[in-house]
Amino acid sequence: MNRFQQQGQSQGQQQGQQQGMRYGAHEFLATQETLSAECTNIELYGVLINMCQDAHLRDILSNQQRRMVQCYQQGVNVLISHGYQPSVPHTPQTNVYEQLQIGLHNPQFQPPNPQTTRLSDQAIASVALNVHKLGALTCMNAALESANPALRQFHATSANTCQEMAYELFQFANYKGYYQVPQLANHTMNSMLQAYGQPSAQQPAFQQQMFASQNY
Repeated sequence: MNRFQQQGQSQGQQQGQQQGMRYGAHEFLATQETLSAECTNIELYGVLINMCQDAHLRDILSNQQRRMVQCYQQGVNVLISHGYQPSVPHTPQTNVYEQLQIGLHNPQFQPPNPQTTRLSDQAIASVALNVHKLGALTCMNAALESANPALRQFHATSANTCQEMAYELFQFANYKGYYQVPQLANHTMNSMLQAYGQPSAQQPAFQQQMFASQNY
């Protein structure tokens, strides 16, 4: 085989590999937008951390920024490797910082200050929380639109990571009284629960019948 034949064969193999590695347009563009947004959010976190006065909140933001950088790099690696991603199970990192408080406890809402030059800790926690709420929705939507298994896994994992970080920030805001959770009156909740009725006496027999049908 001469040099020109070898070059032609090599080019043919490269073209075949590239065709096999191509992404769908929608999933590729969605991933590009996700990575661009993550890059912006990482820089935004740098500003929020520098403004933050509460040491506890600053620790949360610093740890989350580290996770965001890791997520961004993982996404870049998935694209560069043409969708190859080692199967690594997601390890939840939701930290319970404070005890959850349900119900309203003298809620107070501060009016917006259009002339402010520095964000309060309450505003910082709210901005970061909203970043991850939107991130969870955006990433899960991208996962549902991804045909490539590696991209689908990446976006689904990113959505789960966003909801974990959002819950961390919610716990902090809830403890501080920034984010209170309204609760229905007891009689209202009881009335709604009673609408489901008591478990039917026929339920165990029905479950046995369903289990038996699954064995066929």
